[in-house]
Amino acid sequence: MFFQRPLAASFHRSVIIHFLLPVLAGLLVLGAFSANAASMPPSFAPLVEKLTPAVVNINTEKKVLSSGGRGFNFPGQGSDPFEEFFGRFFGQFDNFHRRSQPRPVKSLGSGFIISDDGYILTNNHVVEDADQIKVTLSDKNAYEARLIGRDAKTDLAILKIDVDHELPVVRMGDSDSLKVGDWVIAIGNPFGLARTVTAGIVSARGRVIGSGPYDDFIQTDASINPGNSGGPLFNLEGEVVGINTAIVASGQGIGFAIPVNMAKVLLPQLKTGKVSRGRLGVHVQEVTEELAASFGLEEKSGAVVSEVVEDSPASRSGLQVGDIILEVDGEKIEEMRYLPRLVAAKKPGTKVELKLLRQGKIVKTKVVLDDLENEGLEESSALSDDRLGELGLAVRNLTPELAARQRLGVENGVIISRLDPDGRAAQAGLQLGDVILMVDNEQIETVNDFNKALRAGKQRSYLRFLVQRQQLRLFAVVRLDK
Repeated sequence: MFFQRPLAASFHRSVIIHFLLPVLAGLLVLGAFSANAASMPPSFAPLVEKLTPAVVNINTEKKVLSSGGRGFNFPGQGSDPFEEFFGRFFGQFDNFHRRSQPRPVKSLGSGFIISDDGYILTNNHVVEDADQIKVTLSDKNAYEARLIGRDAKTDLAILKIDVDHELPVVRMGDSDSLKVGDWVIAIGNPFGLARTVTAGIVSARGRVIGSGPYDDFIQTDASINPGNSGGPLFNLEGEVVGINTAIVASGQGIGFAIPVNMAKVLLPQLKTGKVSRGRLGVHVQEVTEELAASFGLEEKSGAVVSEVVEDSPASRSGLQVGDIILEVDGEKIEEMRYLPRLVAAKKPGTKVELKLLRQGKIVKTKVVLDDLENEGLEESSALSDDRLGELGLAVRNLTPELAARQRLGVENGVIISRLDPDGRAAQAGLQLGDVILMVDNEQIETVNDFNKALRAGKQRSYLRFLVQRQQLRLFAVVRLDK
């Protein structure tokens, strides 16, 4: 018994120590959490009160021709898995069906004031193809807005309203300083519920969702819904750190915002109505572990050149298939997706130095970038060009995917995406879904070609169109002198 007591005491001490260790660890965690919680405001209300006046509601209207059938592929209905999985709030769907009756389609979105004289930043897909854009301020006053510039590749657009007084503006933050776990606040117009405020955290950074070559989204669990698109994502300093853009249609609490730093770079160009990007002229792919080993790379980084475009800056500088681009002007290409961003951020005409791995040797070469195809106002819609408005149609580039899906039998041209049934184009016999191949004697391959041909024919009394309609080619003459 005598020897059992110390054993029992030792056992109890051991139990107490083992019990206290997790308790102490828990207290340390709670202490750290309490310290972080202490740095949070007891309420977001004072901050929201300051931020809300610079957030606006955006209402758009456009006319479409509809039939009894399915005219659009909504999330869950389309054949494209991406459209089913990722829901753009006002996504564009290229399923052109024959429609008989024009009807107005109204859409909702959000935006925020970036200058006190009425410039507003929003998403391109909120205002794309709109015939009318109305902006409602927090004081409930509404204004007609003009589309100043847009960029489809990054899904950004600039609007302008005319006011006779100074407007409240947002402060732009630094999205690069965001950390996973930081608190963020979303303010917008979901389902038309103006000035709705939600809060959450940054769930991830640098997300790629397959929407384009410039994917670099902030993921957040702040509740965002249709109508939030184009609205601001704020940090707790009251600064805009993102532009709410996309959601996972089949999920809850998964939203995506464009980093504000990307928008800050583009703003000066968007205000001019054009966005110019540098172009290298290569097709590249990711460096996998297998490719890295086969090329003798010690680490999985860079971008492998799989094709060099003919008569491009890359071809003129001697780039070759199989080259691995490691750096652009000293900036390392950690992943393939970084390359198009770095190149596009340069102005056309800029000379850049590329560091390459070629057949096991490091090579450096200089390349003078040219201009990536402009996607500013020239590729907008009826709002972008008086001639387009006068003709009563809007067009967009024909993609290989769309051509195959619609079984059009052509690979190049522009497709009529909207048509005013009372406009001159419709009166001349043009139809929704027609592919324009030529205007007068000018071959049409892009929207830019189309707009140039229209401007060249401004002084004429008519324009002659060659179009592809299903499996037929036919001419149509649009009168301009009526």
